[in-house]
Amino acid sequence: MTEIFTPRLLLRRWREEDLTAMAEINADPVVMEWIGDGSVLDLEQTAEAIERWEEEWDEEGFGLFAVELLGSGELAGFTGLSVPEYLPEVLPAVEIGWRFGRPFWGQGYAAEAAHASLEFALQDRGLDRVVSICRAGHDASENVMRKLGMSLEREAVDPRYGFPLLVHAIDLTEYRG
Repeated sequence: MTEIFTPRLLLRRWREEDLTAMAEINADPVVMEWIGDGSVLDLEQTAEAIERWEEEWDEEGFGLFAVELLGSGELAGFTGLSVPEYLPEVLPAVEIGWRFGRPFWGQGYAAEAAHASLEFALQDRGLDRVVSICRAGHDASENVMRKLGMSLEREAVDPRYGFPLLVHAIDLTEYRG
């Protein structure tokens, strides 16, 4: 089982008991504002998402980690890797992403977890390039991307919803682990 420890976090595979906490995060309209079309997800949709994330682990050898706070054992959200099939123009690519519950915002958890995921991608999984995609105007996500050393590579349009997207990237030669 793949686990990564950071000073404050445990990045790990998903457990059954994570469903309720992740569903609460996905049900928060403020959390979901910049994701997809901004719709919240219910318990069943969250369960389906976690199942897809776990399948990606089995198929690709990487996926989205559940992020647990070491001090309390709380599920804070997720970070990790996925194939951005929703944006064919960037393929082949692996995307790093994150989503955290509001109580965990503004404390550096997203950057800490994403940094560990990026290191996992480039050093453990042998990827030579990683992208991160966000809707234009999502300053908090862009800030995390900058902290990871990523640079704006291109602008795009979400083919599903028509929103402008920003694609940031970093390759192994730019990475300063």
